[in-house]
Amino acid sequence: MTNKKKTTIKDIASVLNISAAAVSKALHNDSRISDKTKIAVRQVAKNLNYQPNHLASALRSGKSNLVGVIVPKTNSNFFSSVIENIEQVLNKEGYNIIITQSNESFKKECDSIDTLLFTQVDGIIASMANETTDLVYFKKIKKNGIPLILFDRGENNLNVDYVGIDDYASSSLIVEHLVNQGCKRIAHIGGYKRTRIFNNRIRGYVDALNKFNLPLDKELLIESSLTIEDGRAKMQQLLALKNKPDAVYVAGDYAALGAQQVLLENNIKIPQEIALVGFGNEPFTAMLTPSISSINQHSDEIGKKAAEAFLVHAKNSSFTQTLNKIILNAELIIRDSSNKKNQ
Repeated sequence: MTNKKKTTIKDIASVLNISAAAVSKALHNDSRISDKTKIAVRQVAKNLNYQPNHLASALRSGKSNLVGVIVPKTNSNFFSSVIENIEQVLNKEGYNIIITQSNESFKKECDSIDTLLFTQVDGIIASMANETTDLVYFKKIKKNGIPLILFDRGENNLNVDYVGIDDYASSSLIVEHLVNQGCKRIAHIGGYKRTRIFNNRIRGYVDALNKFNLPLDKELLIESSLTIEDGRAKMQQLLALKNKPDAVYVAGDYAALGAQQVLLENNIKIPQEIALVGFGNEPFTAMLTPSISSINQHSDEIGKKAAEAFLVHAKNSSFTQTLNKIILNAELIIRDSSNKKNQ
């Protein structure tokens, strides 16, 4: 079975017995073409199922009206909410988005960047994969003169726009809350400190312990990839300690869910014996029993601000304006898993 030949501008021109240039101008609503010709061209284009070649158009005009969005995963409420809000803002300005996910893989992230650059996107809005330590591909975006906006996960030395919450202050809020609940041996299941946001959360945790004169026990500070499975494994590791923690702060809600599963399986009372706090305010945290305290990351606002940061670049191609670094205030949502005083 042979593939059906794709309709071209020349095919439309042949039907109407006019030049291909006239067809192109009509499709682009050129004022030099009569309304009668424009109507005829559009009707024939519809009849022949003509699909414009956006890549070729972008190469000619230098503008595709497409923005690439790279996220670690789309099944997270945080990232899906960010994407939704990016799209809402950009659609109003005539842009469409192309969504790719790295699945926390450095290779997939690099492949996505290459694909988006080949597609001639007008900008890229991204949150880095957990595996990413080499920034060469993000530097490649900059070298191509494409606006790059990072959100949630990003590196300071790239010198690009960034939107996120105050991760350091978030950790301080959590530790202070747990101390106020009477906790004195607080563990932290964190992300990998090579990633800036997780490093900031670790620093905030360590400095907050010091602020409240609590000792830093290295066996209570654990790095992980923050999956549900990680949450389970690291919680089991903490429970195997001779001197168990009386509170656990987890730097991601999915890992916090895994940690809670292990606590309940071991008949440990939450929060009376061990209090638990997550990070991200995923919808499920409010539906569990007990519900999990968590940091609200303001995903809707991050999405809007990231899109708006791109639009600043799109409307001012000089790239000499001051780069935006938008840090939103931390907010702790206190629920049953850490609220000892309500038990």
